[in-house]
Amino acid sequence: MTSVLILLGAVLCSLTVSSEVVPQADFNIQEMAGKWYLVGFASNAQWFIRRKATMKMGTAMLKPTAEGDLDMAYSSLNADGTCWRKNSLAKKTSVPGKFTYTCQRWGSLNDLSVVDAKYDEYALIHTLKTKGYDVYSVTKLYGRSPDLSAEVMAEFKQISLESGILPDNIVFLPKNGECTEA
Repeated sequence: MTSVLILLGAVLCSLTVSSEVVPQADFNIQEMAGKWYLVGFASNAQWFIRRKATMKMGTAMLKPTAEGDLDMAYSSLNADGTCWRKNSLAKKTSVPGKFTYTCQRWGSLNDLSVVDAKYDEYALIHTLKTKGYDVYSVTKLYGRSPDLSAEVMAEFKQISLESGILPDNIVFLPKNGECTEA
């Protein structure tokens, strides 16, 4: 019984934190189009904690659809020269800057919000991921280049901390080679 109450408390806390995440007021999906570098990543999820030391920078290609959804293609170069790839179609919601999608690879339901973006420089994205009874936050910092200002990196850290992510689980990814198009 105690473990059920602890689990319920953790879920309610994560929902409370995530409900406070508000997308950027003047969100413009067309400005999100193009190539982005994944510069920062933060989460308290166990899979992330186990892998964070080996993660490297990758790239995302974002493409708005005619329906207002967001086609997301992510790739990262592995040490052996092969590429790790993941594609998702984030469906728009009634709130501009907020999307939902199911990760086919991991089976998680995802609520994604573009929290802040200066479209020619960076985008801060918060995602609430739900898989079974597990609910956790992920914040990501994308840049139009692999190098971002100290101010933007500090804002990413602050948003991650406000999402309940522990300081040790906020990482800036080391630069990496890029995958070639398939």
